[in-house]
Amino acid sequence: MRTQEGEAGMATETDPAKTAVAVVEMAREGCFDEIAQRFAPTLRAAVSAEALRLAWSVELGKHGAVTAIGEPVAEPPGAGRVRVSVPVSCERGGLTVVMSVDDTGSLNGLRFAPAATAPWTPPPYAAPERFEESAVTLGHAPLAVSGTLSLPRGDGPWPGVVLLGGGGPFDRDGSAGPNKPLKDLAWGLASRGVAVLRFDKVTYAHPGRVADDHDFTMADEYVPHAVAAVRTLQDRPAVDPGRIFVVGHSMGGKVAPRVAAAEPSVAGLVLLAGDAEPMHRAAVRVARHLASLAPGPAADAAVEALTRQAAVVDSPGLSHSTPAESLPLGLSAAYWLDLRGYDPVAAAAALGTPMLVLQGGRDYQVTVADDLARWRAGLAHRPDVTTRVYEADNHLFFPGSGPSTPAEYESAHHVDPAVVADIAEWLSPPA
Repeated sequence: MRTQEGEAGMATETDPAKTAVAVVEMAREGCFDEIAQRFAPTLRAAVSAEALRLAWSVELGKHGAVTAIGEPVAEPPGAGRVRVSVPVSCERGGLTVVMSVDDTGSLNGLRFAPAATAPWTPPPYAAPERFEESAVTLGHAPLAVSGTLSLPRGDGPWPGVVLLGGGGPFDRDGSAGPNKPLKDLAWGLASRGVAVLRFDKVTYAHPGRVADDHDFTMADEYVPHAVAAVRTLQDRPAVDPGRIFVVGHSMGGKVAPRVAAAEPSVAGLVLLAGDAEPMHRAAVRVARHLASLAPGPAADAAVEALTRQAAVVDSPGLSHSTPAESLPLGLSAAYWLDLRGYDPVAAAAALGTPMLVLQGGRDYQVTVADDLARWRAGLAHRPDVTTRVYEADNHLFFPGSGPSTPAEYESAHHVDPAVVADIAEWLSPPA
């Protein structure tokens, strides 16, 4: 492989396609620490070498050993990055490794996708003729982000929703493989007379700037742009300014009470698989579940490393000077200190707003036993809080059967129509 010497003396490939192929070759050889050395700070903050090793083990457990690495496909560059897809053939099928490579050869994104990713298609419950979409900008330079407003046709006034995605650098649609669950929700609700504003997370739009901020926290990741989105909806003549709600999925649900505390005009919250268990402990639980799907030395090592890192978060010795390499998921000490001091259930209980708490029964990431039980116990005294479980749904509220696994997300699905209908009815109850 042709290389160029970086400033730190480490050889790096600056051709995006060659970089991507080299990364897949490293994964095939089990060199995950070497891959992690190529991570840009924003990716390092989301994925550790141990987590990558475990995810790769799960893929090999599904598809078998790698038999061939195909030709990379590079898309036109944008924002200083090139998206490259590398097809990988295995003994029992295959997968696609998708990477975002910047002009220094660093990885800004990495995920495993199905061997052939089908394009997103609208869910059956969406009626595009009933609403129109327009672009919006939230926040101010240098951290402004782009978004999409789905506005029902007609005079209104319509209730409004701000959608918040889960943890990680997600775009406004929550894109994952062939699926776009936030776009499903937006189109489904807009078809039922709800104005919906969704936006790219700041970690997606400005990964470099965020990575340079060592004091960056979950509040910084969500609250400023969410508050700006609420106020943007309130300024729309067709939207009822007194009926603006926040609908958060996963970490977006965890942080939703903080948004409502920062913007008291929020009329209510919808928490979709909102995690309530401390995140570092949940990460270990999920890692053990994934390791059980692809048991072996690599999976065991990944779980052990994550368990050690989680113990650092619980330690009284955690401080702003604790290196991110010692902490779960590569997140900074500031991020973990903020999370450790935040109880989402207590924050929600302190609010005076109604809440709808929804949970998938087959979800292994945020669960009925570990998370919904906390919401129910902490909000039991609140008559304006409703909880519902959709027994057939997974973490993304895709219906299915049997135990949920990561393989479910590789094929095209849509958010459960019952979830969309229940949210719409809760937002606009019959007169």
